[in-house]
Amino acid sequence: MKIIIDTQIFIWTISHPERLSKNTIDLLQENDIFLSQISLMEIAIKQRIGKLPELTIEIEELIEQLIKDNFQILPIKNEHIAAYNKIPLFEYHRDPFDRLLIATSFSEKIPLISSDKNLELYKDLVEIISN
Repeated sequence: MKIIIDTQIFIWTISHPERLSKNTIDLLQENDIFLSQISLMEIAIKQRIGKLPELTIEIEELIEQLIKDNFQILPIKNEHIAAYNKIPLFEYHRDPFDRLLIATSFSEKIPLISSDKNLELYKDLVEIISN
């Protein structure tokens, strides 16, 4: 089965694997795991502005590590960007990175693993697997 992981799940696989549930660990080990390029962009931006002090690994090293761990990079496609307009905009959840991940999951018809409870808002559109 193909699964997309959100940015936080990827960060935890690198820096805090103890925060991953047993179910998430099993899914990561037993399936084809994809990380969207949007997550890499989010990490790079947040590292640059100091919002990820716990993640000291440079983005180049992260990319090498995800490939080494058999995760696949999912390029941002025009279809993902077009699907963004189909994603409801909730007043209390406007995170553009999360919304593009939802659009990607929607467009690709691939479940998304997340620890973000806000993503449950989109469960009618995409399959959200909670960590």
